[in-house]
Amino acid sequence: MFTGIVEEIGTLETLTPLPGGEARLQLRGPLAASDARLGDSIAVDGVCLTVVDLTGDGGFAVDAVPETLRRTALRDVAPGARVNLERALRADARLGGHIVQGHVDGVATLRSRRDGGRWVDLVFAIDPALAPLIAEKGAITVSGVSLTVTSAGEDSFGVSLIPATLEATTLGGLDEGGLVNIEVDVLARYVARLQQTGAVGAHAPDQAVPDVPGVAEAPDVPEAEAARR
Repeated sequence: MFTGIVEEIGTLETLTPLPGGEARLQLRGPLAASDARLGDSIAVDGVCLTVVDLTGDGGFAVDAVPETLRRTALRDVAPGARVNLERALRADARLGGHIVQGHVDGVATLRSRRDGGRWVDLVFAIDPALAPLIAEKGAITVSGVSLTVTSAGEDSFGVSLIPATLEATTLGGLDEGGLVNIEVDVLARYVARLQQTGAVGAHAPDQAVPDVPGVAEAPDVPEAEAARR
């Protein structure tokens, strides 16, 4: 699990295709690699990937399976590209952003960029299927960066970047037409799934409400008293 607070900007050194449609990414990130061990998770532009090799000089390697390449912008990243890096959250650390799994939902395209002096407004075009999962003032992860949604449309959303974010992440140099990885709030995913499966809503008349351990059943309330409440 991650928080969306980018720790450093790393560099993709090589991307090597592997049998079966996979790819191995060799990256340089001295801070991310400083205490990494084989099997550790590191978020690369918001994608949770597993360390499979350490070079000992600030470099590390991760493998991306076909599903990862299909769903994320990593498929289009070229050697020399700058990427946002974040190590997995420690249980005793502050949750400075929001809960980020590193499970990307899709790719968005930067539609517009408006400079406001020290800050920047960005509007991204997204797959309309993701739009219901994005809410104004909710949290969203953009290429590994935890941000607050400033606007939410049927096929787009907006965010604002403060100077610290512009300096510490790759979003500061993102041009219109650029691609980013998007992860919606995990709570939105589960609510949507519950609605999709019909698990949300009133129980059928002949369906018993399951008992919840430790929760007492509410006493009956007369109709008149209930109306006053």
